[in-house]
Amino acid sequence: MNLNLLRLRQKLKANPLLEGKSSSTLKPKVLTLTQSTYDGVLYNTETIKNMLDGYIPNLHFDEAWLPHAAFHPFYGTYHAMGKKRIRPKEAMVYSTQSVHKLLAGISQASHVLVQDSQTLHLDRHLFNEAYLMHTSTSPQYSIIASCDVAAAMMEPPGGTALVEESIAEALDFRRAMRKVDAEYGKDWWFKVWGPENLVDDGIGRADNWIIKAEKKGRKKKDEDPNWHGFGDLADGFNMLDPIKATIVTPGLNLDGKFDKAGIPASIVTKFLAEHGVIVEKTGLYSFFIMFTIGITKGRWNSLLTALQQFKDDYDRNQPMWRILPEFCQKYARYERMGLRDLCHHIHSLYSKFDIAKLTTEMYLSDLKPAMKPSDAYAQIAHRNTERVPIDELEGRITTSLVTPYPPGIPLLIPGEVFNKKIIDYLKFAREFNLQCPGFETDIHGLVEVKDEQGMTHYFADCVKN
Repeated sequence: MNLNLLRLRQKLKANPLLEGKSSSTLKPKVLTLTQSTYDGVLYNTETIKNMLDGYIPNLHFDEAWLPHAAFHPFYGTYHAMGKKRIRPKEAMVYSTQSVHKLLAGISQASHVLVQDSQTLHLDRHLFNEAYLMHTSTSPQYSIIASCDVAAAMMEPPGGTALVEESIAEALDFRRAMRKVDAEYGKDWWFKVWGPENLVDDGIGRADNWIIKAEKKGRKKKDEDPNWHGFGDLADGFNMLDPIKATIVTPGLNLDGKFDKAGIPASIVTKFLAEHGVIVEKTGLYSFFIMFTIGITKGRWNSLLTALQQFKDDYDRNQPMWRILPEFCQKYARYERMGLRDLCHHIHSLYSKFDIAKLTTEMYLSDLKPAMKPSDAYAQIAHRNTERVPIDELEGRITTSLVTPYPPGIPLLIPGEVFNKKIIDYLKFAREFNLQCPGFETDIHGLVEVKDEQGMTHYFADCVKN
């Protein structure tokens, strides 16, 4: 951790917006951590608290997708707050949770949890003033009431049972997917990302879901430490939430290398949508579903049946007009294509542009701030922006978030500068959208403008030079 803190200090010192600041003032005021990630990766919050207590005064865990974890011992210390845990000596702990995502709240229902440190206490008046600045003076009381209902539902023992049922259904689905895989033998089938070893029945213990570092002398029968594909992570620092199921399609291995043939996930999810199954998130070669409270065996059985139907149609190369009639009615160019032909077409484009590597590199590229986010965003109100085409974006300062889907993670925030890696990705998106209408790469922050010939041109709003 000392090495990580040193790197953090170096980054703060190198930030051009902090030029001239003394080293004693270069301390972060708040840590905001997505807990869990979209794919269900959790962090051991007690480890984080112990490491950062006294260095960062405010620890904010964005638990939008994790409000259920506090109601079952399965999740241990892999969520922000729990009973019988020692509070940090100096750091205040905050948790923001979306009650409407994984509990019983209606749309937009959410709450903020605050835990005092041993020495500092929340100034409730100032906190309330800050909160009221960003909320309506005409609250929707049905949302507030749904938060109360959700909290009441989660009172033990009922809440514990509800969470356990979700975990049990998720594991039953994973077992069913593996059973189908075994029946197909050497033929291809979809994989569900997660540990290889599952208990035969029930939910078992959380140990199998905790990501372990590779150790010498590990027996062959033990869990493969590399199932997660993340490399050499700290032992026990991360855990996978079993109710978050990432289904992996053939075509891209864990090393980022493309196979000769592949099935892009966007085609699978379009197929599922026409069969009444709507997924939560679609990536390049994976899509994501959640086993929320109240899910039934019948619902995930429908998904399993649809996936088997997709495989059958793919193997037979069934014509698109037959299997996706509504889609082909809108995009007639695909009518005479077979399903396998379409998969190969999009897979070839992904492989040609090496999109997996390009996506990774653009997020790891050197992202330089040129203005404070608030100052850059304010340029919109001052009408001090201009719309710049993709080919001319290098070196320009964005006034908006730039967020590609997938993965749905902001690439640039207002005040940061477009670099070559990012522009290469934007050029890929432009070419891909031209060749594969209906499967467009959606990028929030890009402005689409159609000319008189119907051609789409892409721009981004930047600070005027």
